[in-house]
Amino acid sequence: MDFATTLTSLIVILPLLGFLINGLIGLSSDSFREKKGLIGTIANAAVFLPFAIAVYFFFNMGQDSAPIFAELFTWIEVGSFSVDIAYQVDQLSLLMTLVVTGVGFLIHLYSIGYMWGDEGYWKFFAYLNLFIFAMLNLVLADNLLLLFLGWEGVGLCSYLLIGFWYTDMSKSDAAKKAFLYNRVGDFAFLIAMFMTFQYIGSLDFDNILSSLDAIPSDAKFWIGLLMFIGATGKSAQIPLFVWLPDAMAGPTSVSALIHAATMVTSGIYLISRMSPMFVMSPEVMMIIAVIGALTAIVAATIALTQNDIKRVLAYSTVSQLGYMFLALGSGAFIAAMFHVVTHAFFKALLFLGSGSVIHTMEHVEHELHEEGKDVHFDPQDMRNMGGLKEYMPSTYKTFLIATVAIAGIPPLAGFFSKDEILAFTFNAGFGEFAGSLYFLLWGVGIITAFLTAFYMFRLTFGTFNGKFKLPEKIKEAAGAEKHLHESPKTMTIPLWALGGLSVVGGFLGVPNFMLSTFTHQEEHINLLHNWLYNITADYDLALSHSTEWLLLVISVLVAVGGVYVAYRMYGSGATEESDATLANRFGVFYEVWQEKYNLDEFYEGLVVHPLVRFSDKGLARFDMKIIDGIVNAVGGIVRLFGSVFRYIQTGVVSSYALALVLGVIIVLSMLIL
Repeated sequence: MDFATTLTSLIVILPLLGFLINGLIGLSSDSFREKKGLIGTIANAAVFLPFAIAVYFFFNMGQDSAPIFAELFTWIEVGSFSVDIAYQVDQLSLLMTLVVTGVGFLIHLYSIGYMWGDEGYWKFFAYLNLFIFAMLNLVLADNLLLLFLGWEGVGLCSYLLIGFWYTDMSKSDAAKKAFLYNRVGDFAFLIAMFMTFQYIGSLDFDNILSSLDAIPSDAKFWIGLLMFIGATGKSAQIPLFVWLPDAMAGPTSVSALIHAATMVTSGIYLISRMSPMFVMSPEVMMIIAVIGALTAIVAATIALTQNDIKRVLAYSTVSQLGYMFLALGSGAFIAAMFHVVTHAFFKALLFLGSGSVIHTMEHVEHELHEEGKDVHFDPQDMRNMGGLKEYMPSTYKTFLIATVAIAGIPPLAGFFSKDEILAFTFNAGFGEFAGSLYFLLWGVGIITAFLTAFYMFRLTFGTFNGKFKLPEKIKEAAGAEKHLHESPKTMTIPLWALGGLSVVGGFLGVPNFMLSTFTHQEEHINLLHNWLYNITADYDLALSHSTEWLLLVISVLVAVGGVYVAYRMYGSGATEESDATLANRFGVFYEVWQEKYNLDEFYEGLVVHPLVRFSDKGLARFDMKIIDGIVNAVGGIVRLFGSVFRYIQTGVVSSYALALVLGVIIVLSMLIL
């Protein structure tokens, strides 16, 4: 095993070791569970060291470097079918590894302070390390089956972490909901793998992508569509996105890790990895773009009406993921991966910032109880907040940075990635297939950009501006302001680190036209495009520089317009009054958005209730009458024969001897005759 293979193996193995050490020792030793500093150090080291190795690979791998393959051992071998536990480090997998381990490490560090008082501290970090292990298997796998192992692994870890506080039935139900909705998409992904193997005879990425001509056109359509359906489960797209907002029931650092930076981007990674196949099926590309645009605007309208700070961010995540799928469907695979990276920075920061706020609000409630006041309130409802920037300056400043970034205000990270997605969507409108539809989708993207800026600044103003609203809501909470405080350093340091990345991260993808307009030379300054152009199958951007500048100006004006309207309505922190104005203005539409389009109720009526009734009236009776009947019949027959044969067992030795002699005589007679 050479040096590069050893390092690649360590990237995957170290988080697994962290899980085993904290998990097994914590399970068996009460004294170990009390050593929270040691537990946190082990868990953080298990993620930081793989990040350091990934950084080493990054500085030693050029944009034209060949992939590094690490074949550890043969996993499955049946006839001609063989699959190895093997990993590949190329430009795409390395980019995802840097995001998973880099952002993952900051979230692990943040969790030391956030989860310090929790009894399951050791178990929480064990689960986090297991999740990182599964995610690294997903992004580093060199074949579809190992990728699927990681795919299922992150689903399992998501279930464990969303339902971490499982004694609360609402949190337990949210974990089950996430698990079940993901299984729908996973089933479609499995069928896609079976079909791929049927035509290619292999599940290795190199073999698949080099043999795409062996797959008939109609099969390419179905394989691509089924893979996309699998992606809609993991990456929360219509119709399977309803699990993600409920997944906010888990600890906030879980929301940041799984539902902002890593797991929910699995579908984007899969489609980008298989992009040479997807571009051969423009029908599937169109479906991906339409679903992405619809998801983006539906989630954005719902986010307008939410008051739970984490739920707003959850629907924002769904909306931003829709943007990424819009990019994929427009042939902008690098732009989609660019938004994956920038979104990981500012959305993880937003979730961790919300966790900092919730941490303080819970402290306020605890201190009021200590004073003998029977005060109960929702620490996640921003209608109980307001004026927090005075008491939490670091949280406020970093949260504001992330809000500006996601709103698409230049020069922060979200501006560059969002603008590139919109430009490629507009560019797809000049294509031969469904061109005019892409112009419409660009319009949907523009409206969504306005809504994003609006609802995110609504959230920021309502949480941090104005005055502290809790004493007005609950008279017994008078004087609660004295309990407000900034979070500990273990929580604020990751906020500032992510804040810095949210500021500079966008410069990875500065569009080429910004320089070539002035130099009159087609220079490629888009670093991310240069890094990934050999891996993905991007469409060419055929717009003139003047058109690109015009689209950029429209994008900026729309974002600034959203911020301005939000400031006029919510700048004073008066959330409820402005919400009432919004409700009056939009009437029935606002009610539909507030009810989340009744999608959960629709699924309950269409799937859950009929299935429960069928189970109660059909399957339950079949189980009792047929299955149990067969088992009981077998038992009855055995008892019947037992009751007959027991009379032969007299316990008299002479009777047994006589029976033995008679048996011998009968056997000899049969042989002679």
